[in-house]
Amino acid sequence: MPTLRTNRLGRLMPLALACGLLHPGLAAAQSDVELDAADTSSPRATLRSFIDACNELYHLVNVQQYLDTEDPHNLATATRILDCIDTSELPEFAREQRAGEVAVCLKEILDRSQLPPWEAIPDVATIEASGGFENFSRWRIPGTRITIARIEEGPQKHEYLFSTGTVDRAVDYFGDVKVRPYRTDGPEVSPGFYKWYMSMPRHAFIAGAVQWLPDWIRFGRTFGLANWKWPGLLAALVVALALMLAIYFAYFTLVNRVYGKRVFAYCLTIVLPIIAMLIPFLFEHVADHYLVIRGDALYVVSFCANATAILAALFVVFAAGNRIAEGIIASPRINPLGLNAQLIRIGSKLLSVALAVVVFLIGGQYLGIPVATLLASAGIGGVALALGAQDTLKTLFGTLMLMADRPFRVGDRIIFKDYDGVVEDIGLRSTRIRLLSSHQVTVPNDELSRSDIENVARRKCIRRVADIRIPLDTPYEKVQAAVDIVRKQLDNHEGMDPDYPPRVFFLDFVPDAFTIRVIYWYHPPNYWDYLAFSEKFNFAIFRAFAEQEIQFSLPQRVSHTSLASKETPIDVRMVSGADDQTDYETSAVRPR
Repeated sequence: MPTLRTNRLGRLMPLALACGLLHPGLAAAQSDVELDAADTSSPRATLRSFIDACNELYHLVNVQQYLDTEDPHNLATATRILDCIDTSELPEFAREQRAGEVAVCLKEILDRSQLPPWEAIPDVATIEASGGFENFSRWRIPGTRITIARIEEGPQKHEYLFSTGTVDRAVDYFGDVKVRPYRTDGPEVSPGFYKWYMSMPRHAFIAGAVQWLPDWIRFGRTFGLANWKWPGLLAALVVALALMLAIYFAYFTLVNRVYGKRVFAYCLTIVLPIIAMLIPFLFEHVADHYLVIRGDALYVVSFCANATAILAALFVVFAAGNRIAEGIIASPRINPLGLNAQLIRIGSKLLSVALAVVVFLIGGQYLGIPVATLLASAGIGGVALALGAQDTLKTLFGTLMLMADRPFRVGDRIIFKDYDGVVEDIGLRSTRIRLLSSHQVTVPNDELSRSDIENVARRKCIRRVADIRIPLDTPYEKVQAAVDIVRKQLDNHEGMDPDYPPRVFFLDFVPDAFTIRVIYWYHPPNYWDYLAFSEKFNFAIFRAFAEQEIQFSLPQRVSHTSLASKETPIDVRMVSGADDQTDYETSAVRPR
Protein backbone atom coordinates (compact mmCIF):
# COMPACT_ATOMS: atom_id res chain seq x y z
CA MET A 1 0.00 0.00 0.00
CA PRO A 2 1.15 3.56 -0.51
CA THR A 3 2.68 5.45 2.35
CA LEU A 4 0.78 8.28 4.07
CA ARG A 5 2.43 11.66 3.60
CA THR A 6 3.40 13.47 6.80
CA ASN A 7 1.47 16.66 5.97
CA ARG A 8 -1.67 14.61 5.52
CA LEU A 9 -1.67 13.32 9.07
CA GLY A 10 -3.06 16.52 10.54
CA ARG A 11 -5.88 16.57 8.00
CA LEU A 12 -6.73 12.92 8.61
CA MET A 13 -6.71 13.11 12.38
CA PRO A 14 -10.45 13.36 13.27
CA LEU A 15 -11.24 9.67 13.74
CA ALA A 16 -8.07 9.09 15.71
CA LEU A 17 -8.97 11.87 18.10
CA ALA A 18 -12.68 11.10 18.19
CA CYS A 19 -12.24 7.37 18.81
CA GLY A 20 -9.75 7.94 21.60
CA LEU A 21 -6.69 6.69 19.78
CA LEU A 22 -4.62 9.80 20.10
CA HIS A 23 -3.82 12.48 22.62
CA PRO A 24 -4.20 15.96 21.10
CA GLY A 25 -0.49 16.55 21.46
CA LEU A 26 0.52 13.18 20.07
CA ALA A 27 0.14 14.23 16.44
CA ALA A 28 3.33 16.25 16.57
CA ALA A 29 5.18 13.40 18.26
CA GLN A 30 4.07 10.97 15.58
CA SER A 31 4.38 13.34 12.62
CA ASP A 32 7.62 11.75 11.52
CA VAL A 33 6.23 8.21 11.56
CA GLU A 34 5.58 6.69 8.16
CA LEU A 35 2.08 5.20 8.35
CA ASP A 36 0.43 2.89 5.83
CA ALA A 37 -2.40 4.75 4.15
CA ALA A 38 -5.62 3.31 2.84
CA ASP A 39 -5.77 2.35 -0.82
CA THR A 40 -8.44 4.61 -2.33
CA SER A 41 -7.59 4.09 -6.01
CA SER A 42 -10.99 2.50 -6.78
CA PRO A 43 -14.34 1.79 -5.08
CA ARG A 44 -13.21 -1.80 -4.36
CA ALA A 45 -9.93 -0.66 -2.82
CA THR A 46 -11.66 2.02 -0.72
CA LEU A 47 -14.37 -0.30 0.59
CA ARG A 48 -11.89 -3.07 1.38
CA SER A 49 -9.46 -0.72 3.13
CA PHE A 50 -12.28 0.74 5.20
CA ILE A 51 -13.76 -2.60 6.29
CA ASP A 52 -10.37 -4.14 7.10
CA ALA A 53 -9.28 -1.14 9.16
CA CYS A 54 -12.57 -1.06 11.08
CA ASN A 55 -12.32 -4.78 11.86
CA GLU A 56 -8.75 -4.35 13.04
CA LEU A 57 -9.85 -1.52 15.34
CA TYR A 58 -12.77 -3.64 16.55
CA HIS A 59 -10.43 -6.44 17.61
CA LEU A 60 -8.45 -3.95 19.65
CA VAL A 61 -11.68 -2.83 21.33
CA ASN A 62 -12.60 -6.41 22.18
CA VAL A 63 -9.25 -7.03 23.85
CA GLN A 64 -9.45 -4.02 26.20
CA GLN A 65 -12.00 -1.48 27.28
CA TYR A 66 -9.77 1.39 26.21
CA LEU A 67 -7.03 1.80 23.62
CA ASP A 68 -3.37 2.63 24.04
CA THR A 69 -3.27 6.14 22.66
CA GLU A 70 0.50 6.20 22.29
CA ASP A 71 0.75 3.12 20.06
CA PRO A 72 1.59 4.16 16.44
CA HIS A 73 -0.16 1.04 15.20
CA ASN A 74 -3.44 2.20 16.70
CA LEU A 75 -2.93 5.59 15.11
CA ALA A 76 -2.27 4.01 11.72
CA THR A 77 -5.45 1.94 11.97
CA ALA A 78 -7.65 4.94 12.75
CA THR A 79 -5.98 7.00 10.05
CA ARG A 80 -6.65 4.35 7.39
CA ILE A 81 -10.35 4.50 8.30
CA LEU A 82 -10.41 8.25 7.89
CA ASP A 83 -8.53 8.02 4.60
CA CYS A 84 -11.68 6.59 3.08
CA ILE A 85 -14.06 9.41 4.11
CA ASP A 86 -14.58 12.79 2.45
CA THR A 87 -14.83 15.23 5.38
CA SER A 88 -14.39 18.40 3.32
CA GLU A 89 -17.99 19.55 3.84
CA LEU A 90 -18.10 18.99 7.59
CA PRO A 91 -17.94 22.14 9.76
CA GLU A 92 -14.45 22.57 11.06
CA PHE A 93 -15.43 22.84 14.73
CA ALA A 94 -17.09 19.38 14.63
CA ARG A 95 -15.00 17.71 11.94
CA GLU A 96 -13.03 15.48 14.28
CA GLN A 97 -16.03 14.32 16.27
CA ARG A 98 -18.37 13.94 13.31
CA ALA A 99 -15.90 11.91 11.27
CA GLY A 100 -15.55 9.31 14.01
CA GLU A 101 -19.28 8.84 14.37
CA VAL A 102 -19.74 8.68 10.59
CA ALA A 103 -17.11 5.97 10.25
CA VAL A 104 -18.69 3.82 12.98
CA CYS A 105 -22.18 4.27 11.52
CA LEU A 106 -20.98 3.31 8.02
CA LYS A 107 -19.40 0.16 9.39
CA GLU A 108 -22.59 -0.76 11.25
CA ILE A 109 -24.62 -0.22 8.04
CA LEU A 110 -22.24 -2.37 6.00
CA ASP A 111 -22.35 -5.11 8.67
CA ARG A 112 -26.14 -5.26 8.29
CA SER A 113 -26.20 -5.13 4.47
CA GLN A 114 -25.64 -7.85 1.89
CA LEU A 115 -22.48 -6.81 0.08
CA PRO A 116 -21.63 -7.96 -3.44
CA PRO A 117 -18.60 -10.21 -3.99
CA TRP A 118 -15.32 -8.35 -4.17
CA GLU A 119 -15.00 -9.34 -7.82
CA ALA A 120 -18.25 -7.48 -8.59
CA ILE A 121 -17.03 -4.22 -7.12
CA PRO A 122 -15.22 -1.94 -9.64
CA ASP A 123 -11.45 -1.85 -9.36
CA VAL A 124 -8.82 0.00 -11.37
CA ALA A 125 -8.85 -2.52 -14.22
CA THR A 126 -12.65 -2.48 -14.44
CA ILE A 127 -12.76 1.31 -14.52
CA GLU A 128 -10.10 1.55 -17.22
CA ALA A 129 -11.91 -1.06 -19.31
CA SER A 130 -15.21 0.84 -19.00
CA GLY A 131 -13.86 4.04 -20.47
CA GLY A 132 -11.48 5.49 -17.88
CA PHE A 133 -11.72 7.28 -14.57
CA GLU A 134 -13.26 10.40 -16.11
CA ASN A 135 -16.39 8.40 -17.01
CA PHE A 136 -16.65 6.62 -13.66
CA SER A 137 -17.27 9.27 -11.03
CA ARG A 138 -19.40 7.41 -8.46
CA TRP A 139 -20.58 3.99 -7.40
CA ARG A 140 -23.38 3.07 -4.98
CA ILE A 141 -23.17 -0.07 -2.86
CA PRO A 142 -26.11 -2.28 -3.91
CA GLY A 143 -28.90 -2.48 -1.35
CA THR A 144 -27.72 0.65 0.51
CA ARG A 145 -27.71 4.43 0.14
CA ILE A 146 -23.94 4.56 0.56
CA THR A 147 -22.04 6.12 -2.35
CA ILE A 148 -18.34 6.11 -3.10
CA ALA A 149 -17.40 9.07 -5.33
CA ARG A 150 -14.29 10.26 -7.12
CA ILE A 151 -12.85 13.49 -5.69
CA GLU A 152 -12.16 16.09 -8.37
CA GLU A 153 -10.36 18.73 -6.34
CA GLY A 154 -8.51 19.28 -3.12
CA PRO A 155 -5.71 17.33 -1.39
CA GLN A 156 -7.38 13.97 -2.14
CA LYS A 157 -8.00 14.67 -5.79
CA HIS A 158 -8.73 11.58 -7.98
CA GLU A 159 -9.28 9.34 -4.92
CA TYR A 160 -12.48 7.36 -4.36
CA LEU A 161 -14.01 8.22 -0.99
CA PHE A 162 -17.35 7.90 0.76
CA SER A 163 -19.18 10.91 -0.69
CA THR A 164 -20.07 14.07 1.17
CA GLY A 165 -23.78 13.23 0.84
CA THR A 166 -23.16 9.83 2.44
CA VAL A 167 -21.11 11.42 5.20
CA ASP A 168 -23.81 14.01 5.83
CA ARG A 169 -26.58 11.40 6.19
CA ALA A 170 -24.67 8.42 7.61
CA VAL A 171 -26.13 8.77 11.11
CA ASP A 172 -29.68 8.90 9.71
CA TYR A 173 -28.96 5.89 7.49
CA PHE A 174 -27.79 3.92 10.50
CA GLY A 175 -30.92 4.89 12.43
CA ASP A 176 -33.00 3.29 9.65
CA VAL A 177 -31.14 -0.05 9.63
CA LYS A 178 -29.97 -0.54 13.22
CA VAL A 179 -32.89 -2.90 13.95
CA ARG A 180 -31.69 -5.26 11.26
CA PRO A 181 -29.60 -8.30 12.27
CA TYR A 182 -25.95 -8.52 11.38
CA ARG A 183 -25.25 -10.46 8.18
CA THR A 184 -23.71 -13.90 8.48
CA ASP A 185 -21.67 -14.06 5.29
CA GLY A 186 -19.27 -11.88 3.41
CA PRO A 187 -16.62 -9.71 5.10
CA GLU A 188 -16.18 -9.91 8.86
CA VAL A 189 -18.61 -7.90 10.98
CA SER A 190 -17.98 -5.94 14.22
CA PRO A 191 -21.05 -6.30 16.46
CA GLY A 192 -21.56 -3.52 19.04
CA PHE A 193 -19.00 -1.22 17.46
CA TYR A 194 -21.31 1.79 17.63
CA LYS A 195 -22.33 0.96 21.21
CA TRP A 196 -18.70 0.95 22.30
CA TYR A 197 -17.94 4.17 20.45
CA MET A 198 -20.81 6.03 22.13
CA SER A 199 -20.25 4.67 25.64
CA MET A 200 -16.69 3.62 26.37
CA PRO A 201 -14.13 5.93 28.02
CA ARG A 202 -10.68 6.69 26.70
CA HIS A 203 -8.37 6.21 29.69
CA ALA A 204 -7.59 3.12 31.72
CA PHE A 205 -8.50 4.71 35.07
CA ILE A 206 -11.86 5.96 33.86
CA ALA A 207 -12.50 2.65 32.08
CA GLY A 208 -11.81 0.75 35.29
CA ALA A 209 -14.22 2.94 37.24
CA VAL A 210 -16.94 2.59 34.60
CA GLN A 211 -16.57 -1.21 34.65
CA TRP A 212 -18.15 -1.28 38.12
CA LEU A 213 -21.22 0.67 37.05
CA PRO A 214 -24.52 -1.07 36.22
CA ASP A 215 -25.21 -1.61 32.54
CA TRP A 216 -28.08 0.92 32.51
CA ILE A 217 -25.61 3.61 33.61
CA ARG A 218 -22.71 2.27 31.59
CA PHE A 219 -24.46 1.71 28.27
CA GLY A 220 -27.80 3.47 28.73
CA ARG A 221 -28.17 6.84 27.01
CA THR A 222 -30.24 9.92 27.74
CA PHE A 223 -30.61 12.42 24.91
CA GLY A 224 -28.04 10.40 22.98
CA LEU A 225 -25.37 10.55 25.71
CA ALA A 226 -24.22 7.71 27.97
CA ASN A 227 -25.73 8.11 31.44
CA TRP A 228 -22.38 7.96 33.25
CA LYS A 229 -21.10 10.97 31.32
CA TRP A 230 -23.82 13.42 32.34
CA PRO A 231 -22.55 14.15 35.91
CA GLY A 232 -19.02 14.81 34.62
CA LEU A 233 -20.30 17.05 31.80
CA LEU A 234 -22.47 19.13 34.12
CA ALA A 235 -19.64 19.44 36.66
CA ALA A 236 -17.20 20.56 33.96
CA LEU A 237 -19.75 23.08 32.67
CA VAL A 238 -20.30 24.59 36.13
CA VAL A 239 -16.56 24.85 36.78
CA ALA A 240 -15.94 26.49 33.38
CA LEU A 241 -18.72 29.05 33.87
CA ALA A 242 -17.58 29.82 37.42
CA LEU A 243 -13.99 30.35 36.25
CA MET A 244 -15.03 32.68 33.44
CA LEU A 245 -17.29 34.75 35.71
CA ALA A 246 -14.56 34.99 38.36
CA ILE A 247 -11.97 36.07 35.80
CA TYR A 248 -14.19 38.75 34.28
CA PHE A 249 -15.14 40.01 37.75
CA ALA A 250 -11.47 40.30 38.69
CA TYR A 251 -10.77 42.00 35.35
CA PHE A 252 -13.37 44.75 35.74
CA THR A 253 -12.34 45.29 39.36
CA LEU A 254 -8.68 45.76 38.42
CA VAL A 255 -9.54 48.01 35.46
CA ASN A 256 -11.58 50.33 37.68
CA ARG A 257 -8.60 50.64 40.03
CA VAL A 258 -5.81 51.31 37.55
CA TYR A 259 -7.48 53.00 34.56
CA GLY A 260 -6.16 56.49 34.08
CA LYS A 261 -3.60 56.03 36.87
CA ARG A 262 -1.08 53.36 35.84
CA VAL A 263 -0.86 52.68 32.13
CA PHE A 264 1.44 49.65 32.42
CA ALA A 265 -0.81 47.96 34.98
CA TYR A 266 -3.84 48.77 32.82
CA CYS A 267 -2.19 47.10 29.82
CA LEU A 268 -1.36 44.00 31.87
CA THR A 269 -5.01 43.45 32.71
CA ILE A 270 -5.48 42.13 29.13
CA VAL A 271 -4.03 38.84 30.41
CA LEU A 272 -7.26 38.05 32.27
CA PRO A 273 -9.66 38.12 29.27
CA ILE A 274 -7.10 36.12 27.28
CA ILE A 275 -7.19 33.43 29.97
CA ALA A 276 -10.99 33.57 29.96
CA MET A 277 -10.96 33.07 26.18
CA LEU A 278 -9.00 29.81 26.63
CA ILE A 279 -11.42 28.29 29.15
CA PRO A 280 -14.04 27.21 26.53
CA PHE A 281 -11.31 25.33 24.65
CA LEU A 282 -10.23 23.66 27.89
CA PHE A 283 -13.84 22.70 28.61
CA GLU A 284 -14.22 21.25 25.11
CA HIS A 285 -10.99 19.28 25.55
CA VAL A 286 -12.19 17.80 28.83
CA ALA A 287 -15.57 16.90 27.31
CA ASP A 288 -13.98 15.26 24.27
CA HIS A 289 -10.79 13.75 25.67
CA TYR A 290 -11.70 12.67 29.19
CA LEU A 291 -15.48 12.34 29.20
CA VAL A 292 -15.54 11.21 25.54
CA ILE A 293 -18.83 12.95 24.81
CA ARG A 294 -20.36 11.67 21.58
CA GLY A 295 -23.26 12.33 19.22
CA ASP A 296 -25.45 15.40 19.20
CA ALA A 297 -24.42 16.27 22.75
CA LEU A 298 -20.82 16.68 21.63
CA TYR A 299 -21.81 18.83 18.66
CA VAL A 300 -23.83 21.11 20.94
CA VAL A 301 -20.98 21.27 23.45
CA SER A 302 -18.42 22.00 20.73
CA PHE A 303 -20.59 24.62 19.05
CA CYS A 304 -21.38 26.44 22.30
CA ALA A 305 -17.76 26.27 23.49
CA ASN A 306 -16.40 27.63 20.22
CA ALA A 307 -19.11 30.31 19.98
CA THR A 308 -18.27 31.41 23.55
CA ALA A 309 -14.58 31.48 22.67
CA ILE A 310 -15.33 33.66 19.62
CA LEU A 311 -17.31 36.13 21.76
CA ALA A 312 -14.45 36.17 24.28
CA ALA A 313 -12.02 36.79 21.40
CA LEU A 314 -14.11 39.79 20.29
CA PHE A 315 -13.89 41.15 23.84
CA VAL A 316 -10.11 40.68 23.76
CA VAL A 317 -9.92 42.54 20.42
CA PHE A 318 -11.65 45.63 21.79
CA ALA A 319 -9.75 45.48 25.09
CA ALA A 320 -6.43 45.17 23.26
CA GLY A 321 -7.32 48.12 21.02
CA ASN A 322 -8.01 50.31 24.07
CA ARG A 323 -4.70 49.36 25.66
CA ILE A 324 -2.71 49.99 22.51
CA ALA A 325 -4.29 53.44 22.26
CA GLU A 326 -3.59 54.27 25.92
CA GLY A 327 -0.02 53.01 25.55
CA ILE A 328 0.56 55.36 22.60
CA ILE A 329 -1.09 58.28 24.39
CA ALA A 330 1.18 57.69 27.40
CA SER A 331 4.09 58.92 25.26
CA PRO A 332 5.49 62.26 26.52
CA ARG A 333 4.98 63.76 23.06
CA ILE A 334 1.20 63.41 23.20
CA ASN A 335 -1.06 65.51 25.37
CA PRO A 336 -3.53 63.07 26.94
CA LEU A 337 -6.18 65.82 26.91
CA GLY A 338 -5.57 66.93 23.35
CA LEU A 339 -7.48 66.14 20.20
CA ASN A 340 -4.60 63.96 18.99
CA ALA A 341 -5.21 61.67 21.95
CA GLN A 342 -8.92 61.57 21.17
CA LEU A 343 -8.15 60.84 17.51
CA ILE A 344 -5.91 57.94 18.56
CA ARG A 345 -8.67 56.54 20.75
CA ILE A 346 -11.28 56.83 18.00
CA GLY A 347 -8.88 55.33 15.44
CA SER A 348 -8.19 52.38 17.73
CA LYS A 349 -11.93 51.80 18.12
CA LEU A 350 -12.44 51.79 14.36
CA LEU A 351 -9.54 49.37 13.87
CA SER A 352 -10.93 47.16 16.65
CA VAL A 353 -14.30 47.09 14.89
CA ALA A 354 -12.64 46.08 11.60
CA LEU A 355 -10.62 43.34 13.31
CA ALA A 356 -13.72 42.17 15.17
CA VAL A 357 -15.52 41.77 11.83
CA VAL A 358 -12.63 39.61 10.57
CA VAL A 359 -12.74 37.49 13.73
CA PHE A 360 -16.50 37.15 13.37
CA LEU A 361 -16.25 36.00 9.74
CA ILE A 362 -13.46 33.51 10.46
CA GLY A 363 -15.27 32.24 13.54
CA GLY A 364 -18.52 31.91 11.60
CA GLN A 365 -16.79 29.89 8.92
CA TYR A 366 -15.22 27.68 11.60
CA LEU A 367 -18.69 27.07 13.05
CA GLY A 368 -19.91 25.94 9.64
CA ILE A 369 -21.62 29.14 8.48
CA PRO A 370 -20.60 29.89 4.87
CA VAL A 371 -18.61 33.08 4.42
CA ALA A 372 -20.84 34.09 1.48
CA THR A 373 -23.88 33.90 3.75
CA LEU A 374 -22.12 35.94 6.41
CA LEU A 375 -21.05 38.59 3.90
CA ALA A 376 -24.52 38.74 2.35
CA SER A 377 -26.07 39.07 5.80
CA ALA A 378 -23.55 41.74 6.68
CA GLY A 379 -24.34 43.61 3.43
CA ILE A 380 -28.11 43.50 3.95
CA GLY A 381 -27.68 44.38 7.59
CA GLY A 382 -25.36 47.22 6.63
CA VAL A 383 -27.94 48.72 4.27
CA ALA A 384 -30.67 48.41 6.88
CA LEU A 385 -28.38 49.86 9.49
CA ALA A 386 -27.45 52.78 7.25
CA LEU A 387 -31.11 53.58 6.56
CA GLY A 388 -32.02 53.34 10.21
CA ALA A 389 -28.97 55.15 11.51
CA GLN A 390 -28.78 58.27 9.36
CA ASP A 391 -28.55 60.48 12.42
CA THR A 392 -25.70 58.36 13.74
CA LEU A 393 -23.84 58.69 10.44
CA LYS A 394 -24.36 62.44 10.51
CA THR A 395 -22.93 62.49 13.99
CA LEU A 396 -19.94 60.43 12.82
CA PHE A 397 -19.22 62.91 10.03
CA GLY A 398 -19.59 65.69 12.57
CA THR A 399 -16.95 63.96 14.68
CA LEU A 400 -14.59 63.85 11.72
CA MET A 401 -15.17 67.57 11.11
CA LEU A 402 -14.40 68.32 14.75
CA MET A 403 -11.21 66.30 14.47
CA ALA A 404 -10.20 68.21 11.35
CA ASP A 405 -11.05 71.72 12.64
CA ARG A 406 -10.06 71.13 16.29
CA PRO A 407 -12.10 73.99 17.76
CA PHE A 408 -11.51 72.67 21.28
CA ARG A 409 -9.93 69.84 23.21
CA VAL A 410 -10.58 67.97 26.44
CA GLY A 411 -10.13 70.34 29.36
CA ASP A 412 -11.08 73.49 27.43
CA ARG A 413 -13.81 75.77 28.71
CA ILE A 414 -16.21 76.54 25.87
CA ILE A 415 -19.47 78.46 25.45
CA PHE A 416 -21.94 76.76 23.13
CA LYS A 417 -25.43 78.22 22.85
CA ASP A 418 -26.62 78.40 26.46
CA TYR A 419 -23.96 76.00 27.73
CA ASP A 420 -20.83 77.22 29.50
CA GLY A 421 -18.51 74.55 30.82
CA VAL A 422 -15.40 72.38 30.50
CA VAL A 423 -15.07 69.64 27.87
CA GLU A 424 -14.68 66.28 29.61
CA ASP A 425 -14.72 63.83 26.72
CA ILE A 426 -14.89 63.86 22.91
CA GLY A 427 -16.44 60.58 21.84
CA LEU A 428 -17.26 58.95 18.55
CA ARG A 429 -20.88 60.15 18.74
CA SER A 430 -21.04 63.02 21.20
CA THR A 431 -19.09 65.38 23.43
CA ARG A 432 -19.61 65.62 27.18
CA ILE A 433 -19.39 69.06 28.80
CA ARG A 434 -19.24 69.72 32.56
CA LEU A 435 -21.17 72.95 33.08
CA LEU A 436 -20.04 75.57 35.58
CA SER A 437 -23.09 74.56 37.60
CA SER A 438 -21.42 71.10 37.89
CA HIS A 439 -24.11 69.48 35.73
CA GLN A 440 -23.00 67.37 32.75
CA VAL A 441 -24.50 67.85 29.29
CA THR A 442 -24.00 65.60 26.25
CA VAL A 443 -24.08 67.30 22.85
CA PRO A 444 -24.08 65.41 19.49
CA ASN A 445 -20.91 66.13 17.52
CA ASP A 446 -22.79 67.05 14.36
CA GLU A 447 -24.57 69.84 16.25
CA LEU A 448 -21.25 71.14 17.58
CA SER A 449 -19.71 71.06 14.09
CA ARG A 450 -22.56 73.20 12.70
CA SER A 451 -22.66 75.83 15.43
CA ASP A 452 -20.58 78.74 16.69
CA ILE A 453 -18.34 77.76 19.59
CA GLU A 454 -16.59 80.25 21.85
CA ASN A 455 -13.41 78.69 23.23
CA VAL A 456 -12.82 80.56 26.45
CA ALA A 457 -9.75 78.48 27.29
CA ARG A 458 -7.87 79.76 24.23
CA ARG A 459 -8.21 83.47 25.00
CA LYS A 460 -4.89 85.25 25.27
CA CYS A 461 -6.01 87.43 28.14
CA ILE A 462 -9.11 88.56 30.06
CA ARG A 463 -10.47 92.04 29.26
CA ARG A 464 -12.37 94.21 31.70
CA VAL A 465 -14.46 97.23 30.65
CA ALA A 466 -15.79 99.34 33.52
CA ASP A 467 -17.42 102.78 33.82
CA ILE A 468 -16.72 104.91 36.89
CA ARG A 469 -19.33 107.66 37.43
CA ILE A 470 -18.82 110.77 39.52
CA PRO A 471 -21.44 113.48 40.27
CA LEU A 472 -22.11 116.32 37.82
CA ASP A 473 -21.19 118.94 40.40
CA THR A 474 -17.64 117.60 40.75
CA PRO A 475 -15.07 120.33 39.98
CA TYR A 476 -12.80 120.08 36.99
CA GLU A 477 -9.71 119.53 39.17
CA LYS A 478 -11.22 116.54 40.92
CA VAL A 479 -12.40 115.02 37.64
CA GLN A 480 -8.84 115.28 36.34
CA ALA A 481 -7.57 113.86 39.64
CA ALA A 482 -9.96 110.93 39.33
CA VAL A 483 -8.66 110.09 35.85
CA ASP A 484 -5.06 110.36 37.06
CA ILE A 485 -5.76 108.10 40.06
CA VAL A 486 -7.17 105.37 37.85
CA ARG A 487 -4.29 105.65 35.38
CA LYS A 488 -1.75 105.47 38.21
CA GLN A 489 -3.34 102.34 39.67
CA LEU A 490 -3.15 100.62 36.28
CA ASP A 491 0.35 101.77 35.40
CA ASN A 492 2.38 98.59 34.75
CA HIS A 493 -0.24 96.65 36.69
CA GLU A 494 -0.14 92.99 37.63
CA GLY A 495 -0.81 90.70 34.65
CA MET A 496 -0.28 93.44 32.07
CA ASP A 497 0.65 92.34 28.55
CA PRO A 498 2.91 94.95 26.85
CA ASP A 499 0.89 94.48 23.68
CA TYR A 500 -2.28 95.38 25.55
CA PRO A 501 -1.63 98.44 27.79
CA PRO A 502 -4.52 99.74 29.92
CA ARG A 503 -6.80 102.49 28.60
CA VAL A 504 -8.44 105.18 30.82
CA PHE A 505 -10.48 108.08 29.38
CA PHE A 506 -12.93 110.73 30.53
CA LEU A 507 -15.59 109.32 28.25
CA ASP A 508 -18.92 111.07 28.50
CA PHE A 509 -21.42 113.48 30.05
CA VAL A 510 -24.71 111.89 30.98
CA PRO A 511 -27.68 113.51 32.73
CA ASP A 512 -26.74 112.21 36.16
CA ALA A 513 -22.88 111.83 36.11
CA PHE A 514 -19.49 112.19 34.48
CA THR A 515 -18.28 108.86 33.05
CA ILE A 516 -14.69 107.57 33.14
CA ARG A 517 -14.19 104.50 30.91
CA VAL A 518 -11.61 101.96 32.21
CA ILE A 519 -10.27 99.13 30.01
CA TYR A 520 -7.47 96.73 30.94
CA TRP A 521 -6.35 93.22 30.00
CA TYR A 522 -5.10 90.55 32.42
CA HIS A 523 -2.53 87.97 31.32
CA PRO A 524 -2.31 84.98 31.61
CA PRO A 525 -6.05 84.35 31.43
CA ASN A 526 -6.46 82.70 34.81
CA TYR A 527 -9.95 83.70 35.83
CA TRP A 528 -9.45 83.47 39.60
CA ASP A 529 -6.24 85.51 39.50
CA TYR A 530 -8.06 88.06 37.36
CA LEU A 531 -10.85 88.38 39.94
CA ALA A 532 -8.32 88.77 42.76
CA PHE A 533 -6.54 91.60 40.89
CA SER A 534 -9.83 93.31 40.03
CA GLU A 535 -10.78 93.26 43.68
CA LYS A 536 -7.47 94.86 44.66
CA PHE A 537 -7.91 97.49 41.95
CA ASN A 538 -11.45 98.30 43.12
CA PHE A 539 -10.33 98.76 46.74
CA ALA A 540 -7.40 100.92 45.65
CA ILE A 541 -9.70 103.23 43.66
CA PHE A 542 -12.12 103.33 46.59
CA ARG A 543 -9.38 104.42 49.03
CA ALA A 544 -7.83 106.95 46.65
CA PHE A 545 -11.17 108.59 45.90
CA ALA A 546 -11.94 108.79 49.61
CA GLU A 547 -8.61 110.51 50.25
CA GLN A 548 -9.33 113.05 47.49
CA GLU A 549 -12.95 113.44 48.63
CA ILE A 550 -14.22 112.32 45.26
CA GLN A 551 -17.65 110.79 45.40
CA PHE A 552 -19.15 108.04 43.26
CA SER A 553 -22.40 108.78 41.44
CA LEU A 554 -25.20 106.27 41.83
CA PRO A 555 -27.96 105.82 39.20
CA GLN A 556 -30.92 108.10 39.86
CA ARG A 557 -33.95 106.21 41.10
CA VAL A 558 -37.46 107.77 41.32
CA SER A 559 -40.61 105.97 42.45
CA HIS A 560 -44.09 107.05 41.33
CA THR A 561 -47.48 105.79 42.34
CA SER A 562 -49.96 105.21 39.60
CA LEU A 563 -53.19 107.15 40.02
CA ALA A 564 -55.10 104.41 38.22
CA SER A 565 -54.32 101.83 40.83
CA LYS A 566 -53.65 102.22 44.49
CA GLU A 567 -52.25 98.70 44.67
CA THR A 568 -49.41 98.86 42.08
CA PRO A 569 -46.64 101.45 42.48
CA ILE A 570 -44.55 102.12 39.36
CA ASP A 571 -40.74 102.01 39.85
CA VAL A 572 -38.82 104.16 37.33
CA ARG A 573 -35.00 104.11 37.21
CA MET A 574 -32.82 106.16 34.86
CA VAL A 575 -30.11 104.11 33.19
CA SER A 576 -27.26 105.62 31.21
CA GLY A 577 -26.73 103.97 27.81
CA ALA A 578 -23.61 103.77 25.70
CA ASP A 579 -25.39 105.51 22.80
CA ASP A 580 -25.93 108.68 24.90
CA GLN A 581 -29.62 108.01 25.28
CA THR A 582 -31.61 107.51 28.44
CA ASP A 583 -33.56 104.30 28.93
CA TYR A 584 -36.27 103.81 31.49
CA GLU A 585 -36.73 100.46 33.16
CA THR A 586 -40.22 100.01 34.51
CA SER A 587 -41.30 97.22 36.80
CA ALA A 588 -44.53 96.52 38.63
CA VAL A 589 -43.98 95.99 42.33
CA ARG A 590 -46.64 94.60 44.60
CA PRO A 591 -47.04 96.55 47.86
CA ARG A 592 -45.82 94.74 50.94
